[in-house]
Amino acid sequence: MDGPVILAVVVVDQAGRGHQSSTRFFRHAKIFSLPPYKLMEMHTTEYIITGRALLGEELTEEDVCITVADGVIRSVEPCSGIPDRWIVPAFFNAHTHLGDTVAMDLPVQGSLAELVKPPDGLKHRILAATPRTDLIRGMRSSIMTMISTGTAGFADFREGGAAGVAALREAAAGLSCLPVILGREGGEQVGDGAGISSIHDVADAELMVREARAAGRLVAFHAGEKNPDDIDGALAFEPDLLVHCTHATDAHLRRIVDMDIPIVVCPRSNWMLGVAASPAHPPIARILELGGQFFLGTDNVMFVQPDMLQEMAFTATVYRAPPAEVLRAAIAGAALAGRSGFIEKGQKSSFLVIDPVRHNLSFSRDIRATIVKRLDSSSIEQNVLTLR
Repeated sequence: MDGPVILAVVVVDQAGRGHQSSTRFFRHAKIFSLPPYKLMEMHTTEYIITGRALLGEELTEEDVCITVADGVIRSVEPCSGIPDRWIVPAFFNAHTHLGDTVAMDLPVQGSLAELVKPPDGLKHRILAATPRTDLIRGMRSSIMTMISTGTAGFADFREGGAAGVAALREAAAGLSCLPVILGREGGEQVGDGAGISSIHDVADAELMVREARAAGRLVAFHAGEKNPDDIDGALAFEPDLLVHCTHATDAHLRRIVDMDIPIVVCPRSNWMLGVAASPAHPPIARILELGGQFFLGTDNVMFVQPDMLQEMAFTATVYRAPPAEVLRAAIAGAALAGRSGFIEKGQKSSFLVIDPVRHNLSFSRDIRATIVKRLDSSSIEQNVLTLR
């Protein structure tokens, strides 16, 4: 659908009468909505939501009234007497392969190359043999899963050339989740950029990068997933994004930080595929020590559910990363879509409303830590996903 997708609500007063949402009722009434994948465009121009919000890139905790108009945050003002409600930026899944939803939990074993290396790895053979309608249905179901767990956008390495890009666009059509599609095999010419497998896996990386740059599109590389041997080759192209860097050396990390290139880490996938077995890989702590930036992604749906709540909890537990840094990494990938992702005046209204009373979260002494380590979809009261 065109234009912003705005929260669809029916507000019910104490007498049981329904009202169109407005600031008069929105502050104190109980809110009900359609499932997040059925959010509808509202013709109301403004609404106000109150609660304890995590504001800006620093995720500062503050009791506020947020005014939203036409899908944009118009003001964020301190206020008192707010309901017991948390307002949190929605997540951005910075690395997915949604196409292999159709191979979910296939009981197979093998090396990383045997399972996912193009063009003849198992997943690529499965994708080639899957009817287009099934492929689209699988990707759409995974997008709906992401929405239900608070994700407002994602960056997908899309296989299958231009047809693969078109299939993902069709899968995402009408859903409140913005795809950044990084194609290959010709898909980079019609998508949002190039999503290049290891520099060792492709013969025409130079051409792909040149064409993407000429069109003003993004360039992203898989690098350092199994070993560090392909990182220098990827850095030679000065990419906008590196994915994995699971085995990046300290020298690599210093160079990456100096070049101001964000790294997408996918911890659960790395462990599932046997390329990580300790908190040293990927080197999240060292990235932070050097002042680098990392985003979180979930990687292949074939192996890992595209759920940023699970990814955050795993990362915080195994890597002992500070919860604020993990939460920031789950949000900041929105930069790939040209957005802030954070709750700030002038930004798109892309946030979650969480009911901490629904379970035991109201006893939290650190909202950021609780969101990262304990939140699940059952406590998400509303998804306001307008990242378009």
